[in-house]
Amino acid sequence: MYIDRNLLYQFEKELNPQNLKDSPITATILGFGEISTIFQIQDNTSVAYKRMPLFPNQSSAEKYAQKYHEYCSLLGKAGLKIPDHETIIIQVPNRPVVIYITQKQLPLEQFGHKLIHRLGSKDIRLLMEQIIVETGKVWRFNLSSKPSLELALDGQISNWVRLEEGDEQKMYYIDTSTPLYRKDGIEQLDPELLLQSAPSFLRWIIRLLFLEQVMNRYYNQRQVYMDLVANLHKEQRPDLVPLTLFIINTHLSDDLKPLTLEEVKKYYKEDQLIWTLFLAFRRLDCWLKIKLFRKRYEFILPGKIKR
Repeated sequence: MYIDRNLLYQFEKELNPQNLKDSPITATILGFGEISTIFQIQDNTSVAYKRMPLFPNQSSAEKYAQKYHEYCSLLGKAGLKIPDHETIIIQVPNRPVVIYITQKQLPLEQFGHKLIHRLGSKDIRLLMEQIIVETGKVWRFNLSSKPSLELALDGQISNWVRLEEGDEQKMYYIDTSTPLYRKDGIEQLDPELLLQSAPSFLRWIIRLLFLEQVMNRYYNQRQVYMDLVANLHKEQRPDLVPLTLFIINTHLSDDLKPLTLEEVKKYYKEDQLIWTLFLAFRRLDCWLKIKLFRKRYEFILPGKIKR
C-alpha cells in the first residue's frame, strides 16, 4: 500500500469536520465507528483511511500505534485474517494529534451487512456460520493463552468481509481500531481514549457507570454473540435472528447458557436506546462547541441512522 503522507497531512490540515464538501482535497465517507470516521481520499480506491482525532500529544499517539500493531499481530496468531494496514500520525499545530489507520480497501458489496441483503437463504446460513466460527477462534486462543493473554473483539456483522480467493471463501475482520486485549489481567488500551468522542458534559457519568461494562462486554463470548445477533435488527434483517441463534447455540460451549430470543430483544432495545441518546448528545455537544463556544469540533457525525 502506497500512502502519500504529505497529502494526508494537507487533508487533515484543511479538513472541515462539519462540512466535508468545504475541504479542498476531496474525500468520500465509507463508514463510521464509535471513535473513527472511515474515508476514501480522492479517487484512491485501494486504501481506506480511519481518522481518529483522539490524542493530546505525540507520545500518546505513538503508544496507541504500538498497541494497535500488537493487537493486529495477536488477532493473526488467533487465526483471523485482517487487511494490510499501517498507522500514520498527523500533528497539525494547535489541534489534537490524529492517527490515521490505513487499510487495504475491500469491496463494500462483500461486507457482511451487505451480503445478508443479496444472498439466498442457504448462502446466508453459511455466512453466519463462517462469522460465528471465526469469532470463536478468539476464545480458543484465549483458552490456550490464559491467564497471561486475553483477546477481545466486536463481532457484529458489519465488521466481517467475505472474499473469494481462488476456490476458497476467506473471511476478513476489519474492526481493528480499538485494540482490546489484556496482559496478566491488565487492559492494554487506555480507556480514556474511548471517551474522547463522548460529549464533554457526559464523560464523568460514562466513566463512572458504563466504561468498564462496555469494555468487558467484548471479552465475554456470549455477549459478543449476543451483540452479533441483536445487530441484525439494526441491519433490517430481524427475520435472521432465529436462524443465527440456532447456529450460535450449537457453537457455545457446555458451560455457557444458550442465548434466547427474549434476551436478544431486550438487549437490542436497551442498546438502541443508549446509542440513539448518545448520538443525540454528541450532536448537542457539537452545536454547543461551534455555536456557543466558537470552537472546532473534531469529530464527523453520521446522519440519521436507521435502527
